[in-house]
Amino acid sequence: MTPARKAGAEAILDLSKKLGALQFDEFQLTSGTPSSYYFDGRVVTLDPEGAYRVGRALLPLVVESGAQAVAGPAVAAVPIVTSIGVAGFLEGTPIHGLIVRSELKRHGTMNRIEGTVTPGTKVAVVDDTCSTGGSLLDAIEAVEESGCRVVKVMCILDRRMGGSDEIRHRGYDFTALLEATEAGDITLPVE
Repeated sequence: MTPARKAGAEAILDLSKKLGALQFDEFQLTSGTPSSYYFDGRVVTLDPEGAYRVGRALLPLVVESGAQAVAGPAVAAVPIVTSIGVAGFLEGTPIHGLIVRSELKRHGTMNRIEGTVTPGTKVAVVDDTCSTGGSLLDAIEAVEESGCRVVKVMCILDRRMGGSDEIRHRGYDFTALLEATEAGDITLPVE
């Protein structure tokens, strides 16, 4: 991990704690799996400082991968995609944003992916957390079905519940800014 990425991840972790994004209780995750803690990445990415820090931390990963666009599942990834796009614009490396719906839109353009989708585009896929990987894998599938190529998969927090391993097993380059233990202790990843 580069010093800049480490500093960015530490700042996001500190802000997450300050904002109360990490909660301890009994929760049911999207996958249906029970958990004794919950990390609400939206608390961080909808905060002005959090959006700035997440966009700045993830942008270098997007640029290094050669991605021309960043996509993520609605709703949690919407502010992340936006923050990366704004950070890219400000740094002179514009990155287009795409939002992946959980199902096909039934009215208007009837799109599953919102944004300008051009077949052949290299795309980084992002979400706030990765547990079993279902949301990320669904977004990857939608992006690839649109004719684009996924070159990077990333998240703010890897809950280490098998999702990141499955994503890597399928041949995707996966990176998380933070990792969690089963008890909800959040640390920087060991690379």
